[in-house]
Amino acid sequence: MKTKIWIDADACPRVIKEVVFKAAMRLELEVCLVANNHISIPHHRLFSFIKVDQGADVADNFIVDNVSECDLVITADLPLAGHIVEKNAIAINVRGEIYTEENISERVSMRDFMQGLRDSGMDTGGPPPFSKKDQINFTNAFNRIITSLQKKHQQTS
Repeated sequence: MKTKIWIDADACPRVIKEVVFKAAMRLELEVCLVANNHISIPHHRLFSFIKVDQGADVADNFIVDNVSECDLVITADLPLAGHIVEKNAIAINVRGEIYTEENISERVSMRDFMQGLRDSGMDTGGPPPFSKKDQINFTNAFNRIITSLQKKHQQTS
């Protein structure tokens, strides 16, 4: 089975989508963007867009229901990443961090802790703005993952 790339697209930076589109065309990989709102994508036979209904976790649930073990999911959503890891697929965020069984629960705990601080009125700030370094980190991690998945696919073919 060939790798498919899923993008949790509502909050994914355009530069990340562009990196994915270029690699997908070069490597002949399908890309599916899933979002609650319309997102423009290049017209190409490998690219698809699924607009799901509004609502919490509707896009996430669609991805979880359709992802396969050899797929890659790009998301910043920790619960979604956790479900992807449980399904033995690969999840990565837009800053190039790969989610694993070892780090997902720690990240969810930290997110919940920070949310508790915010709920109590503390200003915790937010994540730093997306930077060129983040784009480079993503691109490098993405390329390593895709190369690894392709080698794995070739060995099983």
